[in-house]
Amino acid sequence: MQNILFLTDDDFFALDLIEQIKLYAPDFDIFREEIKDKHYHIIIVDENLDKLKSIKAHAPIFLITSDENKHNSSLTHTFLKPIKLKDFLDVLLAGISRFDNTSDGYLYFNNFELRPANKEIINLRNNESTKLTEKEVSILKYLYKSRGRIVSKNELLQEVWEYSPEVTTHTIETHIYRLRQKVEQNSPEIQLILTDEGGYSLKF
Repeated sequence: MQNILFLTDDDFFALDLIEQIKLYAPDFDIFREEIKDKHYHIIIVDENLDKLKSIKAHAPIFLITSDENKHNSSLTHTFLKPIKLKDFLDVLLAGISRFDNTSDGYLYFNNFELRPANKEIINLRNNESTKLTEKEVSILKYLYKSRGRIVSKNELLQEVWEYSPEVTTHTIETHIYRLRQKVEQNSPEIQLILTDEGGYSLKF
């Protein structure tokens, strides 16, 4: 799932746009207010950029406005109303991809650097790079945004696999095992994932 933080005072516009996004891009989760420790892939602001002053999340910023002269160097993209939904969604996806492929989109934990778009993890102790699968990246990203909290296998099923009928907890265990074999190399010092109470957490 891609998380979008949508900041607007116009409830009617918000409801309409959210309904359209969910219809044509169901992989987006949209939030109207910032939630602590929630990772956002995109921040959308409707008209009022002052709303960003209280936001702590760091992500590409998209402005929707009726003022064609409104410009700010901190913006990733500006959409003029009325917006074309297809173009809007295409740019959102491109913006997420660009962010994941920059140093601002890298994730750091326990002397590791995860580069989501490149599907690789760097051991910063020796600069050794290891290629990952898309699911392995998704697992690490979800554990990262959980900030050390123990994540149950059922939660990973829901958030990473979205309860696909062919997926069981054994599938998760296998992915975690292979991920550890790739990166940890049986060394406690470079331990990546902790197992506790039937779930997993990332070592920070």
